[in-house]
Amino acid sequence: MESIGALFPFALILAAFYLLIIRPARKRSQSASALQQQLAPGLEIMTTAGIFGRVVSVEEDAVTVEVSPGTSIRFAKAAVGRILTEEEPAEVDTDHPDPDESSR
Repeated sequence: MESIGALFPFALILAAFYLLIIRPARKRSQSASALQQQLAPGLEIMTTAGIFGRVVSVEEDAVTVEVSPGTSIRFAKAAVGRILTEEEPAEVDTDHPDPDESSR
């Protein structure tokens, strides 16, 4: 019975390791894989380096992004940080209210 009691702290450490490290990493990996599967020409994206552009073509492990008219860059699919959608709310600058609204 004492040997089981001695193993309890190790089991607790393993459970905490799984919940705090392995499970979140697996979730991030799955969401990154899902994002890479959604890539298609015409989508607006942001890379992990903060570069914005429109997808021109998608290859097996790379994506070509047009960052300005006539300028394209080839990235690894893993470098795509997020897909920008039209549904995302625009940022509102609350520090500097619109002067036109105060006169109404």
